[in-house]
Amino acid sequence: MNTAKNTVVACCQLAPKIGDLAYNRTLTERAIRSAALQGAHVVVLPELVQSGYLFASRNEALALAETCDGPALRLWQALARELNIVVVGGFCEHLAGDQLANSAALIDAQGVRAVYRKAHLWDAEKEIFSAGSAAPPVIETVHGRISMLICYDLEFPEWVRLPALAGADLLCAPVNWPDGPRPQTERPAEVLRVQANASVNRMFIAACDRYGHERGVGWVQGSVIVDADGYPLAGPAEQGGEQILLATLNLAEARNKRISERNDLHRDRRPRLYGMDSPVD
Repeated sequence: MNTAKNTVVACCQLAPKIGDLAYNRTLTERAIRSAALQGAHVVVLPELVQSGYLFASRNEALALAETCDGPALRLWQALARELNIVVVGGFCEHLAGDQLANSAALIDAQGVRAVYRKAHLWDAEKEIFSAGSAAPPVIETVHGRISMLICYDLEFPEWVRLPALAGADLLCAPVNWPDGPRPQTERPAEVLRVQANASVNRMFIAACDRYGHERGVGWVQGSVIVDADGYPLAGPAEQGGEQILLATLNLAEARNKRISERNDLHRDRRPRLYGMDSPVD
């Protein structure tokens, strides 16, 4: 584990093409290599970057889905080994019995370390995917303890709290945030939620959005890397097009949950008051 020194994290804000698997692999390889060339140790890619997001039907999603040993993850594994980095990226996962999951993989030089399946499905995703039921994994890497979840999962504080309590230093979140109306002077609420989640958990968060338009939908383009106090270190890259955001983090800081001489964000919790049967260590 490498939390004694700084870790460079990159969010690669890209525009995959729906249905063009070869293009998307080339796109991610270019971005991963570019981020590594700029010193990145951990590279985060958008949600469903392997396939595109707005499927016309479940059959289209099935035709584009890949297993964990499919071409996209084999490419990311090869790059992680060659460049000695961690890659977190989203893909449309083909499960047993023609089931589908909106998934993210954490890959390092050892190979695929974990696959997380989105637990909270957004809108029409419910017609395509089966919701995951496993908590976000926390993986011990050479750079620290890294966890991941996907997009809409960030809107459920109880779910974000789980990897924090399990010791995650960095939460990587592949996202596709659809753009919507908001007051002219306000930042996207999606970005504010990332900041709030980081602050209340004293945990670094890297949320990697996409850009452009896909089948009539535009995206926030709000990729952001946030420190354990909830302040952006890079981004948000709103309306920034293709971007590689880079931030240097001392992940060891996330292990100190103390916010005053007498207050510790984890030890001050009172789970029984919150309707929980027992405290979570």
